Amino acid sequence: MNLTPRQREILDYIEQQVDQSGLPPTRAEIVSRFGFASPNAAQCHLQALARHGAIELRPHQARGIIPRGLGRSGNRARIPLIGRVTAGSPVLAVENHEEEISLDSRSFQPAPDYALRVEGDSMIEAGILDRDLLLVHRTPEARSGQVVVARLGEEITVKRLRRRGRATWLEPANPNYEAIPVNGADDFAIEGLGVGVIRTRLA
Repeated sequence: MNLTPRQREILDYIEQQVDQSGLPPTRAEIVSRFGFASPNAAQCHLQALARHGAIELRPHQARGIIPRGLGRSGNRARIPLIGRVTAGSPVLAVENHEEEISLDSRSFQPAPDYALRVEGDSMIEAGILDRDLLLVHRTPEARSGQVVVARLGEEITVKRLRRRGRATWLEPANPNYEAIPVNGADDFAIEGLGVGVIRTRLA
């Protein structure tokens, strides 16, 4: 691949950001990192990298810059990042997908199927903060004490599953919130199991 020194620097920066946070940089972050006078300059370099086949550019996505070399080791996976889930819509519905993140599939057991952007502070004592990305393994089953993504009616929530005898409830990890009881008549389902957290503040 015949890249200029600057194109190589930009590609290295993109790959480094993906390795560190699972997310590629935005165009604005590339402009800031390399001191370009305008976003146009960054876009010209990105288009050149795309022509060389080094990256894939996805229009209409703030972080739609996908390095093509990440799959060569066979250990990286791209999973959808889910934004605010629409009431009545399945978690993995296409309309909920914001973008994709890349991560090392060996780092989590079981492997995550998607990432969910957390809203609120009800799980802060479990180390899950507002706007963190919760990595989720899709499964309808979980043990008492595990962090789950659960659907109760048309709402999706992240809580710790608790069971005692016939009683089931969803427990927050913040004393300012109350547990949510789950009754037999409720439309309740476990959507997935929390297997990791990526702490980031998205642009």
